[in-house]
Amino acid sequence: MPKDITRRSFFTTAAAGAAAMSIAPTIADATTWKRPIEPLILDKPLSLEEVPTPALVLDLDHMESNLKRMAEHSKKTGTGLRPHSKTHKCPIIAQKQIELGAVGICCAKVSEAEVMSGAGIKNILITSPVTTRDKIARVIGVAQTNSGLQMVVDNEKTAKDFNAAAKAAGITLNVLIDLDVGTRRTGIRAGDDAVDLAKSVSRMKNLQFDGFQAYAGHVMHINGHESRSKMSIASMKRGLDVKKATEKAGIEVGIYTGGGTGTFDIDAGTNEITDLQVGSYLFMDVEYRAVGDKDSEIFDYFAPSLFVLATTISQPSPRGGITIDAGFKSFAAENAKPEVYGIEGVGYQWFGDEHGLLLTKNAERKINLGEKIKLIVSHCDPTVNLYDYYYVLQDGKVSELWPIAARGMSQ
Repeated sequence: MPKDITRRSFFTTAAAGAAAMSIAPTIADATTWKRPIEPLILDKPLSLEEVPTPALVLDLDHMESNLKRMAEHSKKTGTGLRPHSKTHKCPIIAQKQIELGAVGICCAKVSEAEVMSGAGIKNILITSPVTTRDKIARVIGVAQTNSGLQMVVDNEKTAKDFNAAAKAAGITLNVLIDLDVGTRRTGIRAGDDAVDLAKSVSRMKNLQFDGFQAYAGHVMHINGHESRSKMSIASMKRGLDVKKATEKAGIEVGIYTGGGTGTFDIDAGTNEITDLQVGSYLFMDVEYRAVGDKDSEIFDYFAPSLFVLATTISQPSPRGGITIDAGFKSFAAENAKPEVYGIEGVGYQWFGDEHGLLLTKNAERKINLGEKIKLIVSHCDPTVNLYDYYYVLQDGKVSELWPIAARGMSQ
């Protein structure tokens, strides 16, 4: 682990929730929060029955199995990994990914990069363009202490602004050009304009052109592996045409990064891609599981490892299900509901901000009041952003809490 991520004993009672909240972040300056980043060690391990709910529970064995399986796939295919830390927002997990061979990590926002760099993570790619003077200055500030930082740009004006800021700071900033290969969210449209931008950036004295980012976000959740494969290959070709034209113009393209969890086994077959920006594979949520993988209608190549632990608190009607203490404030959801884990035949229904309803008519067993229930999160990235800590579960006990240090870092 980086020197700033050290293990220390913190808790003296089972009241982990109350103790955790005693570590309030303090404002270091106008833009950055100081956050705890090291594991918090419980003096007395907790059983799941003792964990205060709702809680974000991380099954360590499942997560580490997922990390290793993706790392083995990377080695087998010769394609690097550049995992997206916007999924977990936790330097401890980022370091585990790097220790397993990742070339670095991605951050969606400047503030995430500030947290990760401050925790000792070196190779960081900020994947979302920024355009304002204050955020350009913050990127340069990170780059001044972290030579492994890379930034994406998608237009000449912003590239010139970064070049001027880097010159003023006396550094050379490493940049990738962000390509729009079909998502239409960020990036310069793949084509001649992108090649021209690469030529322009390569001439700027304080920018180092490292290559292209071609993330096809519109592809990741297409149902069915075959349909997803066809769309991913087509999107990838748009970016690769730009790469080849740029190289033909005599400009070296060292990095061509893209792909994700939904296409990890598709894009790795493209020899030109240098690394994959996989994110959700380590947790696997309901939305990703529903799209299917190469061998199944359920994407189960990676195991679910992230859960919200909830408690059954009321049963107003014997036939109406059981109310739990986890509702809209406990899960981020767009197109799916959480799924009950480990008990067949139980459904979930939204029941308000603080509550959910377990539909128990077809349950394989009786569920009792006061029972703790694990639910697979509907969408992992924004659900993680609702919590301060992971309750790390191993061998049926929680012995550590891992701070979600980049929680709320959306700037």
